[in-house]
Amino acid sequence: MDRRSRRRPIAEINVVPYIDVMLVLLVIFMITAPLLKTGVEVTLPKADAKPMEQTQSEPLIVTVDGEGRFFINIGENPESPIGEEQLVTLATAAMRRDGDRRVLVRGDQGVNYQKVVRAMALLQRSGVPQVGLVAEAQ
Repeated sequence: MDRRSRRRPIAEINVVPYIDVMLVLLVIFMITAPLLKTGVEVTLPKADAKPMEQTQSEPLIVTVDGEGRFFINIGENPESPIGEEQLVTLATAAMRRDGDRRVLVRGDQGVNYQKVVRAMALLQRSGVPQVGLVAEAQ
């Protein structure tokens, strides 16, 4: 026998276990993904307006809760209140990264209007050209 006739057959990889693992991971991610989308609870005012169009980038959202505290959906912990200077710093950095990013303000319906206006002024100081207000559809 020469060397060519003694070759071993090429080993085949059984992919069925990998597919099973992938499907299990997919189910886990499908279940946990909605749980990860949490935010600051506010009662939005109601308005008769059309919903905004979706864009590719996530909008920068500043929230003013019922106690007048500020929150922003970026940073280390978006569910903890931040000060005015930290709001300006984070918004400035976000606008430098993506100048076309939409910026929205969510104000609780029970908060003093002055707090919402203050949030908008801080965003303007950060270089935000336009600010939208978020309301709940009627």
